[in-house]
Amino acid sequence: MVGGCGQSDQSSNKESSQPTESSTKATLKLTKEGAFTFAMSGLFKPLNYKDKGELTGFDVEIGKEIASRIGLQPNPVSNPWETIIQGMKGKKYDAIIGSMTATEERSKQVDFTEPYYLSGAQIFVAETNESIKSAADLKDKVIGVVQASTYKTVAEVYTDKVRGYPSDVYALQDVTSGRVDAVITDKIVGVSAIQVEGLKLKLIDEILLKEKIAIAVNKDNSELTKQINEALAAMVKDGTYATISKKWFGVDLMEKK
Repeated sequence: MVGGCGQSDQSSNKESSQPTESSTKATLKLTKEGAFTFAMSGLFKPLNYKDKGELTGFDVEIGKEIASRIGLQPNPVSNPWETIIQGMKGKKYDAIIGSMTATEERSKQVDFTEPYYLSGAQIFVAETNESIKSAADLKDKVIGVVQASTYKTVAEVYTDKVRGYPSDVYALQDVTSGRVDAVITDKIVGVSAIQVEGLKLKLIDEILLKEKIAIAVNKDNSELTKQINEALAAMVKDGTYATISKKWFGVDLMEKK
C-alpha cells in the first residue's frame, strides 16, 4: 500500500521490497495489539450466542479462523445490536462479524467485505396458522422483528403493526404463543429454531429480500478489510469454510446452486 516509500536502488535485492508479516500487521489499526477483536449481538443463535458464558456459533468460528489466517489472536465480544456500528466507530472493536446485511445506508458509515453468506428475509408463522399463506396475507397483521434490523423496513410494507424484539428467539417464541401473527427474520435463524429449538413454526412464501451478509470494518482500516477478504477467499478455496458451515447448518452456505 505504501510501496513508494520502500523502494530501493538495489534492484537485485528483491526481498527487501516485499512487505513482511510484521510490516503488514503494522498497517492494521487494531483496538488491542496482537488481537482481532470482532463484535456481534450474542443473541442470534445459531449464528452467534453465548453458551456457558462463552460466545459461540457460526459467526464466532468464522471470526476465529480469519484471525488465525491474519496471524492474530481471536477476541470475540458482544455488543447491543442497536449500537453495534457506533461501538466500532468508537474503536471498541475492529470489525463486526454478526450476520450484518450489507446495505447502502450502512455503507455510508462502514466498509463491507465480500459476503460470507447469502440469506434473506423469511416469513415464519405458527405451525397451526391457516390464515397466513402468503406475504399478501400479512396486511394489518402484527409482525415481530428484531430491533434495528433491516426486517423492520420489510415488515412495514405490509403493516404498521410492527413489534420490535431484542432477539429473534423472543420474537419466534411469541409467534408460537400467539402474541404476534408472524415474524420476519433471517431464513437460517428461523429454520434453526425449528430444527434445533423445536419451535412449532413453518415458513411462508419465498424469501422476501435476498441479503448479502458481510463483515463490517471502519472506513479508515482498508488494509484490514483487504486481509479479511483474502482470508475468506482462502477458506472457501481450501474447504475450511464448507466444514464450518456444514457443522452449523448441514450445508455449505457459499455453495453456488
